[in-house]
Amino acid sequence: MKRSVVMIAPFNTRSGYGDHARSIYYSIMDREDLDIKCIDVRWGNTPRNHLRPEVKRHQKLLNSFVTQDQIQGQPDILIDVRIPNEFASGAKVNIGITAGVETDVVSPAFLEGMNRMNFNIVPSKFTADTFTRCVFDKMQDAPNGEKQKVGVIKNEKPISVLFEGIDTDVYYAKDKYQTKKDDPILYDELNELITEDFAYLHVGQWGTQGFGEDRKNIGVLIKSFLKAFSNIPNAPALVLKTNGANFSVLDKANIKKRIQSVKDMFKGVELPNIYLIHGDFTIEEMSTLYNHPKIGAFITCTHGEGFGRPMLEATCCDLPVIASKWSGHLDFLTDSESMLIDGFVKPVPKSVLWENIIVEPSKWFDVNPADVVRKIRTFHKKRKLIQKKAVRLGKKNRREFSLKAMSNKFNGIIDDILKEIPQSVGLKLPKLKKVSAESPQPPKIKLPKLKKVT
Repeated sequence: MKRSVVMIAPFNTRSGYGDHARSIYYSIMDREDLDIKCIDVRWGNTPRNHLRPEVKRHQKLLNSFVTQDQIQGQPDILIDVRIPNEFASGAKVNIGITAGVETDVVSPAFLEGMNRMNFNIVPSKFTADTFTRCVFDKMQDAPNGEKQKVGVIKNEKPISVLFEGIDTDVYYAKDKYQTKKDDPILYDELNELITEDFAYLHVGQWGTQGFGEDRKNIGVLIKSFLKAFSNIPNAPALVLKTNGANFSVLDKANIKKRIQSVKDMFKGVELPNIYLIHGDFTIEEMSTLYNHPKIGAFITCTHGEGFGRPMLEATCCDLPVIASKWSGHLDFLTDSESMLIDGFVKPVPKSVLWENIIVEPSKWFDVNPADVVRKIRTFHKKRKLIQKKAVRLGKKNRREFSLKAMSNKFNGIIDDILKEIPQSVGLKLPKLKKVSAESPQPPKIKLPKLKKVT
């Protein structure tokens, strides 16, 4: 008998949560003992156009889509891949899966959401430690009009770490000729766009906050890159695969203005080139980008990551990574095989605070700009040696962080859950004997006489 599974997630979005949710679905979609129904939800303003019917597994996922009204009865398992304050429950076993946070504090609403589930899954040790460590006073209004403590809000449910698996049939190291064969149009477009032989790549959304306050810290990255290679002959380029809120023409124009505003900080110097890629890429196109011969390294000055999926994708394509020395991506990046940027943890700016999501007194990581410049220059001088280390890291990460490896671990979790959920069994009634006149009759119940009340 098949057990019923309901998944809730932004499956069709081009987002990190969309990637994560699809990986979870792909892990269990072919199990013959599960009947999986999926509820696709929005994810802010992120475009909902990732799934393509011509891709077999995409079609299978699309065929599983239902509305909440179409769910009949109580599911055996519910899997919710969202932020915790959105978690739904109601199944026999409820699993919350979240990327967590990029700060050192989670909101009380996140903890309450986690506690609605039977257990939870996060992608990194950093995120698990943050959820486990945070404790808040639970307050309520007192009769005198003041607030009084009535308890604490903390995580009360088991948390497991399960990395986000990368499809290594897509993300792997390719030579120049194979890359061009896989996607000749994009390959040639990148050749025309980038005039230099070597370029650094950054992938990530550019938030609307001010300079140095967006999570990916792209403004500081641009400034550090320009400082590192200003007035340098044959300087490398920086390629930004980024957008703001969407992929519109207006958004692209705004991103260009923001790049120019950083360039305007430099006067009277010759600056290296910065190229903008502002578009909607498939995973195959992203692999072509990582593997293009002019892309020599991935770089980020991120303030924090719950996991850092683009960095892992890059390593699986043997691309060296230069990244902030803090948060979730340290599960798969090391000082010995990549270049980690020093800095310090500080309170998040007020522009970042977000009710029930990012709360005071949250902190995140600020790179040391001088160390960014130093690390970029060092990498450029020693890039051949560092590239050899990146190849070793790529081989390890393709083995340890693949979709297959993640699937094996997640299926083990599902198997353990199924053992604890009782199978429905048929009710076997005893045979009934025919009652005859000779059969003993049940004794009559004799009621006491009632006295009249006067």
